[in-house]
Amino acid sequence: MTRSRFHGEIYGVGTASGVRIVVGHWTRSPLGEFTDVMIQFADGRRLLVAPNEDVREFVTATYTFDATEIVPVTFAAQPDNWRSVTAGDLSVRIRVAGPTLLGRALSLVPDAMSTAPWFCAISDPIARVILRGVRTRGSAGGGRREYYGARGQHRVTDVSASWQGEDLGTLTPVTPPVTFGFGSTPAAPSVTFITTTIDG
Repeated sequence: MTRSRFHGEIYGVGTASGVRIVVGHWTRSPLGEFTDVMIQFADGRRLLVAPNEDVREFVTATYTFDATEIVPVTFAAQPDNWRSVTAGDLSVRIRVAGPTLLGRALSLVPDAMSTAPWFCAISDPIARVILRGVRTRGSAGGGRREYYGARGQHRVTDVSASWQGEDLGTLTPVTPPVTFGFGSTPAAPSVTFITTTIDG
């Protein structure tokens, strides 16, 4: 068994058009620093936008998509707490605010504990109850097991997004939940600071 750990941030937002967007910005990983984007359209189609073949290969072995694209993916912090992401036909700006109630609680837990697979296993039943669609452990496909260890969480208060030049509308909850894997991001738009552990 091999163990891979990805340290970074996951941004989850919904839009009035029905398009839901999940951005993973990974600062430390076996694949180096990178950003990938998972998009679920209003009709249910799931698209992965990856910056290179190594990322696409790893992510598609873990999650399920109807299509994938390899294009440059950029991530940048901007003034007034905005984050800017471009990924092929997608352009999105996300505004981050202060910590959520859960985020404040997570800040009290040492990182070594909150990111440990055993802690993720214990917290999974709780996450299912208080955060609809969210899981902290599960089967990741191909015989892999995956654990989401959240270290903190902040609210997202605004989004400006377009797909193929068409505005996707105002910020909405991430509903229905996205279906790339065994769990979704929280329904309330947010950024979760996370360590993802994948065994297998």
